[in-house]
Amino acid sequence: MFSIEHEFDSTIITLMDEGKNALREDVIVNSFTECVTVQQYDPVADRAVLITLSHAQVRDLAAALDLPEGIYSLNDPS
Repeated sequence: MFSIEHEFDSTIITLMDEGKNALREDVIVNSFTECVTVQQYDPVADRAVLITLSHAQVRDLAAALDLPEGIYSLNDPS
């Protein structure tokens, strides 16, 4: 399950883990003009963990999910 919200300066996607097995904390993806942040609460450390990705890194991650093992470089179509 997920939700999408459009704010003034970003788009927020929240991914909620559903199921009978061990559930994970919600993942919050916040897409800004200059970067994308991914945040998830860590119950062991009792704090939110935040990583920041460039839009190119997000593009590469999306492509990598469907590719076999190897080293790749995506070409910019422009």
